[in-house]
Amino acid sequence: MKSKRVLVVGSGGRCHAIVDTLARSPQVEKIYCAPGNAGIARQAECVNIAVGDIEALAAFAKEQKIDLTVVGPEAALAVGITDRFQQEGLRIFGPTKAAAQIESSKEFAKRLMAKYEIPTAGYEAFEEFEPAWEYVKGRALPAVIKYDGLAAGKGVVVAESYEEAEEALKDMLLDESFGKGRVVVEDFLDGPEFSFMCVVSGEKVYPLAMAQDHKRAYDGDKGPNTGGMGAYSPVPFVTEEVREFALERIMKPTAKAMVAEGVPFVGVLYGGLILTTDGPKVIEFNARFGDPETEVVLPRLESDIYNLFDAAIDGRDCATEWSQEAMLGVVLASKGYPGSYGKGAEIKGSESVDATIYHMGTAEREGKLVTAGGRVMMVVGRGADLAEAREMAHRAIDQIECEALFHRRDIGHKVLN
Repeated sequence: MKSKRVLVVGSGGRCHAIVDTLARSPQVEKIYCAPGNAGIARQAECVNIAVGDIEALAAFAKEQKIDLTVVGPEAALAVGITDRFQQEGLRIFGPTKAAAQIESSKEFAKRLMAKYEIPTAGYEAFEEFEPAWEYVKGRALPAVIKYDGLAAGKGVVVAESYEEAEEALKDMLLDESFGKGRVVVEDFLDGPEFSFMCVVSGEKVYPLAMAQDHKRAYDGDKGPNTGGMGAYSPVPFVTEEVREFALERIMKPTAKAMVAEGVPFVGVLYGGLILTTDGPKVIEFNARFGDPETEVVLPRLESDIYNLFDAAIDGRDCATEWSQEAMLGVVLASKGYPGSYGKGAEIKGSESVDATIYHMGTAEREGKLVTAGGRVMMVVGRGADLAEAREMAHRAIDQIECEALFHRRDIGHKVLN
């Protein structure tokens, strides 16, 4: 029976996909989203509260008798939204501030993996420029340089020259581009990357479908790193054997390690993995749904997502069922992204397309849909295979009119060509 009232915290495409999946639940009667966006507003009531305003969010959840709150972005987790809600006796799906360190501190994650022998690249951590630069000068390239805190998916540089490495270290440690913090210098790992998200409840791990995203801005994986320009699911090169290894040697041991460290994890543990010649290894962990992977994974979920979130909070077992269909999504971004870009350009034609559209950075102005962010919307095609899904996504994109947008035309090229 539809009786549950849910609050989703966030405003991007990932949150639109969560709202859309909750809307399919036979239990959910009402969805609120704070702050939401123009697309989410069609499926949920948007509430003008910022993701970091945890006092106002907790007060709203109490006042509206919310049965379940689901957290989208890492920013809310890093300021302790889960801890605050739990103090008020409110049910919330997302890790505590201490558990979210697995994302908010690269060094915490690396130390955890080293201690519990979870496969990852070798590393060293630094807080001063000079020792970091001395270390990098004395080692082989490429070197992966990561800012230790949250950097909205942009604090990672794969340095192929010493000049590039020096520039990255100056940027992070001297100019403090992402704020004052440490850096982690890692060995470079080679191989195809994939995303493995699991719903975790202490030592219990419920795997979701695999996905692969595309980080570079332009076709052929060229240009600057972005928050993600598209994604697809399933991932053909991830065999059952690779999936089993990733689940049994990486995701489950990490959940166990968090319990052993006294910071049990409840929420979505996102494994950014790479398939090396020695098997899968961890590039990074995130403490929440990935974006844009969520937009191609959740449409394949056939079971009730409310049940899954509810079971995780209580530590109950919960089976998931997945569609065999393939999903492929392409991000439409504002020209200039990931650098500076304009806002307020009108978008026409998105209402009448055949594909699913998840809004990322849109707004409604005087009855018109306009751009309001770097990544604006994600067009998701579905099909019996990835080629069919890509065709559907491209057909839909060709019907959308907006001079201010650009997109990649080669999402999925690694497995489709």
